[in-house]
Amino acid sequence: MPDNGTYERLISLLDSTATSYELIDHEPEGTTETVSALRGHPVSEAAKCLVLMVKTDRRVTRHVLAVVPGDRRVDLDAIRTLFAARYVGFCDAATAERLAHAVPGTVLPFSFDPGLELVADPDVVARPCLYFNAARLDRSLAMSGADYARLAEPRVERIAGPGSD
Repeated sequence: MPDNGTYERLISLLDSTATSYELIDHEPEGTTETVSALRGHPVSEAAKCLVLMVKTDRRVTRHVLAVVPGDRRVDLDAIRTLFAARYVGFCDAATAERLAHAVPGTVLPFSFDPGLELVADPDVVARPCLYFNAARLDRSLAMSGADYARLAEPRVERIAGPGSD
């Protein structure tokens, strides 16, 4: 179940660290391409956030929040190599919602759960302006990629492939 406080936790983090950001209200939307048009920016400036299941062996399953540019797809082979995994796939909606504390389409590029490892593509943290839904379908947030990297502290690895998921 989504954590109703996820949005407030994000805003509190940004305010308490004096991080510059902009809130953008828009029609409820969770699809990267559509919400990018509503916000008025290229899809490449959006953070696409996907929760993955990574099986390193038969008994060990890890969960990874992969963050890639909105016009790219997550390279599952790169994730598999990164974690020396036997299998990598997308989590079911219920698991993703539980770990991300947000409903699909509103997942933040931040992990507020110790069971969710955060990995971001270098092209995400290099963005002068990065856009993402702010744990709500009707509100987004814009901030610099550098500020995002400083606050979220993702593992930065090349995980984006061509095309869109």
